[in-house]
Amino acid sequence: MVSEKRDDAGPHVDIIGRFQPLAQPVAHRAQRCGRRLPGFNVVFRHHQHSTYRQFRINLPMPLPRIVVVPPTFAEIAELARTLAPSGFELVIVRNEHTELEAALATAEYLVCYPNVRTGDAFYRAAPSLRLHQLLSAGYDDVDLEAARRAKVPVSNNGGANAISVAEHAMMLMLMVSRRVISQHANVSGGRWRGNGPAPRMYEIHGKTLGIIGLGTIGKKVARLARAFGMRVQYYDIVRMTEDAEDALGVHFRLMGELLAISDIVTLHVPLNTTTRHMIGAHELASMKPEAIIVNTSRGPVIDEAELARALADNKLFGAGLDVFDQEPPPPDNPLLALKNVVLTSHFAGPTWDNQIARLRNAYDNVQRVARGEPPLWVVPELSHLVM
Repeated sequence: MVSEKRDDAGPHVDIIGRFQPLAQPVAHRAQRCGRRLPGFNVVFRHHQHSTYRQFRINLPMPLPRIVVVPPTFAEIAELARTLAPSGFELVIVRNEHTELEAALATAEYLVCYPNVRTGDAFYRAAPSLRLHQLLSAGYDDVDLEAARRAKVPVSNNGGANAISVAEHAMMLMLMVSRRVISQHANVSGGRWRGNGPAPRMYEIHGKTLGIIGLGTIGKKVARLARAFGMRVQYYDIVRMTEDAEDALGVHFRLMGELLAISDIVTLHVPLNTTTRHMIGAHELASMKPEAIIVNTSRGPVIDEAELARALADNKLFGAGLDVFDQEPPPPDNPLLALKNVVLTSHFAGPTWDNQIARLRNAYDNVQRVARGEPPLWVVPELSHLVM
């Protein structure tokens, strides 16, 4: 017979009768241990000659499990171990179906990138999951409907990579403006400045920057751009107060206005049904022929075929792209053959510096939920799960 009780010493289990042969040696070993462990107090009682002999020991309760799926296993896994909070069981696994499914069976928290594929079966394999914590800002690869059905909130990284993405956007603006790729090719190819006329190049000081999406990253871009002496305007579906705009040094414009008068346009929006191909043929045609477009958000935010056409026809000065419709882009992608583009491999976000910030934010959010508080940075589509 097993009965569960709770008293001032915490929960304990009475084990009565036939388990008595185990009770005395286990209790004796617990006494010799000389320390109390948090968790279950187990009381063994044996009914002998109308009396009970009682032995009390403490067995540790299972710790809440955090499953971490790091991007590069060895280095980031070591960071994950170093920063892991006490009072939790940390399990680090590869993004491999069998290994991950086994770890998720008793997991309460998952920390990973969106490349961990989710769906109804995934959440069924993790029945105790309380938080799906992403290490990335983007979440378009997460099955939000499956998370909604499972009632599991999904949080992004709380802006841990915002500085990196903002810096990368500024780098692309500068590289396109100064034709850095063609200059490098000439010098490394022994042509110095080439055989033709000097290329047209621009400064960014005094230019008008249009930011589409003034979230955490967009605001950091605005501050950096202001330091370069740029005039900054923005479009966002959530408009700032006038005081907040003044403090940041930005001005609201309708998107059509912003596209028409900006010298450089930079995109910082999530990918969803309202932002997919938000920049198409009409929007590109409304931009100045000397304008530059920069995208460090998600490839499908721009109609890639229309962008390639506009660049090939010199309807724009150039583009700086860190993201594409298909990643990696196929060899026949026309953007790869253009000379007025700077292309990077969706590396705007990850730096060694912000791996620590990503894990710090993730573990902080896990601890919030463990304390009974609502998690931070829940994606808007699932915000109702924590209200």
